[in-house]
Amino acid sequence: MKNLQHWFRGLLFVSLAWSAAFAAGAVNASGAGAELKPGSVVLVRHALAPGVGDPAQFVLNDCSTQRNLNDEGRAQAVRIGKFFRQLPVPVEAVWSSQWCRTRETADLAFPGQRLDQAAFNSFFGELDAAPTQTQAARALLNAWAGKGLLVVVTHQVNITAITGVVPASGEAVVLGRRNGVWAVTGRLTP
Repeated sequence: MKNLQHWFRGLLFVSLAWSAAFAAGAVNASGAGAELKPGSVVLVRHALAPGVGDPAQFVLNDCSTQRNLNDEGRAQAVRIGKFFRQLPVPVEAVWSSQWCRTRETADLAFPGQRLDQAAFNSFFGELDAAPTQTQAARALLNAWAGKGLLVVVTHQVNITAITGVVPASGEAVVLGRRNGVWAVTGRLTP
């Protein structure tokens, strides 16, 4: 029953966030890649991993206990990497949550570049952790001062908490600094 309550709370959280973002005009439906400028941050939802959440007894470093990418998700991750390699702005750094599906997405798209960042781990089943974890993720993003792109492979709940956007699997939300504050500048579906 507790897992069901968490699932419904998560669904409500996502629905409210999506409604607020839509009403505020925070969702930019462009997808051309023109928003990608040196120093941009790209928040990528992991590639397709069928299902919702993870089993109740999942273990962080044991992929056999988690929801993972399927063949379509692995192909999607490869396409994501190909898309980014064709851009004029290079990917300078790749951060990932510690979940297997985000690590695999990052490794297939950006071989050898992944650095795990626990602040981008999913809080889907632990919504009470959302404010603290989102604050930690924002602090990492605020400290980013690279000249290329920072790609962060994470989860829908994290991206929604940071941007108000509800991305599909493999979709990316682009952030750029406006007056020193990160703002959504576009969405990409590589």
